[in-house]
Amino acid sequence: MELVGVIGGGTMGAGIAEVCAKAGSSVLVLETKEEFAAAARERIAKSINRGVAKGKITQEDADAAIARVRVTLDMEEFADRDLVIEAAPEIEALKYEIFGKLDKIVKPAGILATNTSSIPVIKIAKATSRPGQVVGVHFFNPVPVMPLVEIVVSLTTSEETVLAVTDYAKNTLRKKTVRAGDRSGFIVNALLIPYLCQAVRMLESGYATAEDIDEAMKGGCGYPMGPLTLLDTVGLDIALAAAESLYAEFAEPHYAPPALLRRMVDAGRLGKKTGRGFYEYA
Repeated sequence: MELVGVIGGGTMGAGIAEVCAKAGSSVLVLETKEEFAAAARERIAKSINRGVAKGKITQEDADAAIARVRVTLDMEEFADRDLVIEAAPEIEALKYEIFGKLDKIVKPAGILATNTSSIPVIKIAKATSRPGQVVGVHFFNPVPVMPLVEIVVSLTTSEETVLAVTDYAKNTLRKKTVRAGDRSGFIVNALLIPYLCQAVRMLESGYATAEDIDEAMKGGCGYPMGPLTLLDTVGLDIALAAAESLYAEFAEPHYAPPALLRRMVDAGRLGKKTGRGFYEYA
């Protein structure tokens, strides 16, 4: 898959574009406004150059990777893409609209993938006339660092599509892959979200401070970061969307989003990306 498209140049989209470009693919990123496009270009270049400073990539290879990424405002340019990975906000109606448009633009052989963390892939596939070529390819934040990709297979996804994206993620991007069924939360979030929600409930009840909750899970369980720091890193809005999706599908109490999580999202305290979540960031 030499020609890759990425829908969205935010944190996840930029990370996906970066790893694809560093692996040798020609990457086209779609943004909605020129100011967002400029921010995406800067985000990708800054991250790649950070790797140079850390000695993880040479300046020559970094320059070549940056040159393989182009940001556009025109979805029509995606017509020749072998693989398109959507990394838009977790809004179902928006994803349906995007996939409906991509279906009409991208060449018939092109694979359409979603990076959704919670929305069933079959719902997105139904927005297209090629459900067999729609698959979940779920990366984790930060994409250049986290080794895992969940390959999410809907009832209509063809085995040929599954094999193609698995091969690309594993052998080109050098990621570890796991195959997951098409149910809300897939593997990781179905296990992770109840843990994160319980940490918020513990804080909300006054049982322990944010700092003590995080320190306890790092020191007692060996986790690299505590649950509240992790929520700030992932984004509280993303976690809320995942919890809502899980609760809607399974109606189990441990998936129900805590009131504090909802109120913090309402207040715009989404974590590191807004400068404030459970902690404040400069």
